[in-house]
Amino acid sequence: MQKRLNLKIKFRESFRPFAPSVLYEDLQDYFEMEKPSPYMLLIADVRKDRRYPLPEDYHQQPIRDKLYYVRSDVPAITHLDYSARLQTVHRETNPRFWALLNAFKDKTGYGIIINTSFNVRGEPIVCTPDDAYKCFMRTEMDYLVMGNFVFSKAEQPKWHEKQDWREEYGLD
Repeated sequence: MQKRLNLKIKFRESFRPFAPSVLYEDLQDYFEMEKPSPYMLLIADVRKDRRYPLPEDYHQQPIRDKLYYVRSDVPAITHLDYSARLQTVHRETNPRFWALLNAFKDKTGYGIIINTSFNVRGEPIVCTPDDAYKCFMRTEMDYLVMGNFVFSKAEQPKWHEKQDWREEYGLD
């Protein structure tokens, strides 16, 4: 998932990890941390019982192989050192996002999802519905949810642009 999101949606290096959003009440199920982090300011270690052991020759492997080694059962958010920069989601302060995460947990057993800025590498963050739709159509996202609306890429009209949108902004 990490590689796919980076290459097909963010258009950045495939190894860059993502941050997690986790239900606050499930925080200690995933991380060695007790305090909230509602603004994605804190880093915590992934719990040891969720980590996968490194192979014996790990430190002799080329960096590319190290980058793609699956380190835990939540691999897209687990950094090389088994840490993650996390956001705790609280029912009282963010009820819609909490409900989404809780529904995801009911379906999958995981009260945690990837959280990333809504933009392509080098571009400003999406601020308007028009920005969101453009980003959706320019990337390989399958669905876009805005408020109570769900857009399926398969149901959208063909997207046409006269020039290469990737040249609009310089890379970071």
